[in-house]
Amino acid sequence: MEVELMAKNTKYVPTIKGILRSHMINMPEVIREASGIKVFGKRIKSFIFTTDVAVIKNNNADAIFAVYPFTPQPLITHVLITASDVPVFCGVGGGLTTGKRVINLALDAEFQGAMGIVVNSPTPNDIIRGVRDTIDSPIVVTVVSEKEDLDKRIEAGTTIFNVSAGKNTASVVRSIRSRYNEFPIIASGGKTEESIRETIEAGANSIVYTPASTGQIFKGTMEKYRADYM
Repeated sequence: MEVELMAKNTKYVPTIKGILRSHMINMPEVIREASGIKVFGKRIKSFIFTTDVAVIKNNNADAIFAVYPFTPQPLITHVLITASDVPVFCGVGGGLTTGKRVINLALDAEFQGAMGIVVNSPTPNDIIRGVRDTIDSPIVVTVVSEKEDLDKRIEAGTTIFNVSAGKNTASVVRSIRSRYNEFPIIASGGKTEESIRETIEAGANSIVYTPASTGQIFKGTMEKYRADYM
């Protein structure tokens, strides 16, 4: 076990490092510039976008953003929450998965310990309203365009907007922030420090970061192993 003292603004920040757990996915430092969103007393600045259990156990993000492109299943939700040491925000559908099933999945996720639930952009407002009437957890609604009727989303019970608009994300965040000065916004920050900072400066409170896949990370490890034998 190693204890490292790092100077920051004339103060020391004690940093504890293990040997076996020193190899992990670290969030870009620029994300710490975000204000964060306080959820049940916990401030969350960084989300890691993953459903990989190995990644969930080996990162320093504040929370897990567990959304995947298949029909959500309670068993998957259970595994992800059980594996995580930090809060998990679970996807419950809203695109391919619709209707009462979304409400049931949201309730199940809350019962299993999810801090928040995430619905896709096509989710009808009446379903969001049904989820709001059923659970007490934050409802994160994905936004892909500034043309969406966000007033209706808020009226239906949306707690947080999750902006995922590709290359237009910062622009959409800026548009939302100009209309809603204090409404919580999570947003995808991209891969570079510059794009993440732009998204934060546009008004995002928290950033969703997508790490390299385990295959890509392991490729580097294997290349090192092979080099040792050359």
